[in-house]
Amino acid sequence: MGKSKETEEKGKKKGRPLVDIDWEKVDGMCGIRCTGEEIAGVLGIHYDTLNNACNREKEMNFSEYYTLKSQNGKASIRKKQYTVAMNGNPYMLKWLGVNWLGQSDKQEVEHNVNTIKGIRLISD
Repeated sequence: MGKSKETEEKGKKKGRPLVDIDWEKVDGMCGIRCTGEEIAGVLGIHYDTLNNACNREKEMNFSEYYTLKSQNGKASIRKKQYTVAMNGNPYMLKWLGVNWLGQSDKQEVEHNVNTIKGIRLISD
């Protein structure tokens, strides 16, 4: 059985056409920690299509791409928290003090019964 005329023509690709991905939109959704499935859903494609496009256009899988782009969202939150704290918000100042500086509002009191004068310890 010979090849059909279509398969002999060079330059014609078979299959579905490639989907154009709005990478700016993808980056924004990664920044607000949307899942890959959610991002694909918003774009109207399957997650595998998103992953394949990422491999083809970004030369990494979507998981790697997501890790890179989601850091922007974390940095934005950190910046906003810092700004709110520096504007005098006492709750944010306390939260950053505890989480960034290791501060604590707990008071640790150490008791040593051997140093109490006037009390005689009785042992068995």
